Amino acid sequence: MPVVNSPDDEKRLAAEAAAKLLESGMTVGLGTGSTVAHLLPAIARRGLTGIRCVATSVATEEQARELGIPVEDFDRLQRLDIAIDGTDEVTPDGWLIKGGGGAHLREKIVAAAAERFVVIGDSSKPVEALRGPVPLELFGFGAASTLARLGDDVELRDAPPSPDGGVIADYRGPGLDDPAALAARLEADPGIAAHGLFSPDMVSELFIGRGGTVDRTSFS
Repeated sequence: MPVVNSPDDEKRLAAEAAAKLLESGMTVGLGTGSTVAHLLPAIARRGLTGIRCVATSVATEEQARELGIPVEDFDRLQRLDIAIDGTDEVTPDGWLIKGGGGAHLREKIVAAAAERFVVIGDSSKPVEALRGPVPLELFGFGAASTLARLGDDVELRDAPPSPDGGVIADYRGPGLDDPAALAARLEADPGIAAHGLFSPDMVSELFIGRGGTVDRTSFS
């Protein structure tokens, strides 16, 4: 097999490997982002029957439907067999930063609902320690007050609202050396709808494209 060097090719390899986990009849959560854009065609090529999918963004839903993958509202399913999504960063012990695409509230809800949460990415995603920034989704109500309370550690992102109308921002302050404590601190603010820190206990497996191969790591 020839060596594959581009990040896009590595994403495709990881996505294709993860798509092989799906079986007919499964309930499936579909993530958001450039790696998931490779996942969807890989799923479509499987020719699975009876799968029921939910999407974490409008972009994913539209691409899935164009490929013939059935997508439904996430109000008829209580649990998912599997969810597959990308990541911005992942540490050796399984902490993630997600949300570069601004859909981390829905991504977190879908991941929490899945029996098996599989993360895919290219070889630039693994890091020894989280670097940030940490994406935030702020409630639109009182957003100016929330930003004033959070101070200079948080910057508004020049981005459209989240799929649920939230305001997208990024946390660039201290605390990433203790992500559990930082997550708890962010969750304590009533103006923050979601943050992009995903704890290791949410992650089942990690598929990383590296050159022409895929590294697979299990966390739970």
